[in-house]
Amino acid sequence: MTSILQSLSKTVHVSLGLSVLLFLGLYFGNGGFDFDLLFWSWLFRYIHVVVAIMWIGLLWYFNFVQIPNMPKIPDEQKPAIGKVIAPSALFWFRWAALLTIISGLILAHLNGYLHQAMTLGIGSGGGRDTAIGIGMWLGLIMASNVWFVIWPNQKRALGIVDCDPDLKAKSAKTAMLFSRTNTLLSLPMLLSMVAAQNLY
Repeated sequence: MTSILQSLSKTVHVSLGLSVLLFLGLYFGNGGFDFDLLFWSWLFRYIHVVVAIMWIGLLWYFNFVQIPNMPKIPDEQKPAIGKVIAPSALFWFRWAALLTIISGLILAHLNGYLHQAMTLGIGSGGGRDTAIGIGMWLGLIMASNVWFVIWPNQKRALGIVDCDPDLKAKSAKTAMLFSRTNTLLSLPMLLSMVAAQNLY
C-alpha cells in the first residue's frame, strides 16, 4: 500500500480502478440500468464535479495559501515557488477551468436547459433556470479570467515570458487581482449551482 501512496500516478490509477469497481458493483448489484440519456447526464455531471473541484481547489490554494504566505518566504527560496510549484499548479488550474466549462455546457445540453440557463430563465419562468444560469455565467466569467487575464499575466510574472521588471511587477499584481476576483465570485457561483439542484 505504501508503494501505491508514494506515487501520485499509482494513487490516481488505483482511485480510478476503485471507482470503476464501485460503478460495476452499483450496476450489477441493483439489476443494471440503461446507458441512456440519464447515464450520460450522470457521467458528465461526475466529470464536471471532479474537474470543478480541481479548479476551485487550486483557486483557493492560490488565494488562501500561496499568495498570503509569499511575503514570509525568504527571497532565496522564492524561485522554488515561481519556477516549480506555481507553473505546475497553473497548468492544472487553467485546464481544469476549461474542462469544467466544457463538461458543464455538455451537461446543460444533455439535460435540456442550456438555452434557458444561458438566458437566465427569462421567458421560461423557472427559478431553476435562473439559478443555474447565474452559476454558469459566473463560471464563464471566471474561466475567461483564467485564460485571458490570469494566465497571460502569470507567464510574465513567473518569467515564462521575458519582459522588463516593471511589467513583470504590474503583471503579478493584475494576476493576483483577477485571481482574487475569481475567489470573490466562487461562493456566489457555487451557491447558484447548488440552489438550482436542491431548491427547485
